[in-house]
Amino acid sequence: MTIEDIILDRDRRGVAALRPHLPADFCAQAAGLVLAHPGTALIATGFYILSAGAPETDGPPGALAIGEALQSLGYRVVYVTDRHTYPIMADLAGTQTRVVDFPLAEEDATKDFATSLLSELEPSLLVSIERCGPTQEGLYRNMRGLDITEHTARIDSLFDGHPHTVGIGDGGNEIGMGNLASVVPTVPSLVKLPCVTMTTKLVIASVSNWGGYGLVAAMSIRKGVNLLPSVEAEQEMVRRCAELGAVDSMSSKPEPRVDGFSLGENSLTLERLHELLARQGIHPVP
Repeated sequence: MTIEDIILDRDRRGVAALRPHLPADFCAQAAGLVLAHPGTALIATGFYILSAGAPETDGPPGALAIGEALQSLGYRVVYVTDRHTYPIMADLAGTQTRVVDFPLAEEDATKDFATSLLSELEPSLLVSIERCGPTQEGLYRNMRGLDITEHTARIDSLFDGHPHTVGIGDGGNEIGMGNLASVVPTVPSLVKLPCVTMTTKLVIASVSNWGGYGLVAAMSIRKGVNLLPSVEAEQEMVRRCAELGAVDSMSSKPEPRVDGFSLGENSLTLERLHELLARQGIHPVP
């Protein structure tokens, strides 16, 4: 069983239908890009759930897993989100890691902010996980096709033109899905109006957090050390997200579930990735 097999297991949305259109080892390829560009990594996340008026639990835990792995390898990590998810990311990241509150603004003001931020930080790498991106019509839409533009900062503007980017998504409307924008609408269970923002590498997963863990697992194989969070740490992150108001996207309630999966169901993916690494003699750092 491969990393890709594990993170696309229990696929409830049909995103695995996109797999034939990506390299078989898409996680390894994304990991290779990440590890080839040390320096400052910007990690974007945060998806607004319209029915709840709150962000979701999918995204922040995966972003933290990637960020902490990169920090352990000497990268400078900066998280980027908007006002809805900022309190959650600031809490999870702690006081030693910067979290940027990207403004909800019109296109011109957004471009000015993005240009200034990129000039200041000079990131070597950008990663997006479960972050809504614009459709061809320039709107931001959720899985049901509803317009969430007024609740979504245009963080995708950071990715336009940057040469080293990774997108992670599970439904078709996330940054990076522009790589498969012509394919996504052909899958009946995915969005009809996909995101058009492209990334250098794309990772797909049944749940975006799992895609984040898959990326970290692939990095672990390349580095020969297990960089994944423990199951206990990941469960605590999900619980903390819910305590801070993040909701399960299926129930729209602030509960420790991710895309309808209970804590135990959700953690099975991370457990399997740990087992895969252990079979290769790659163990967590004591």
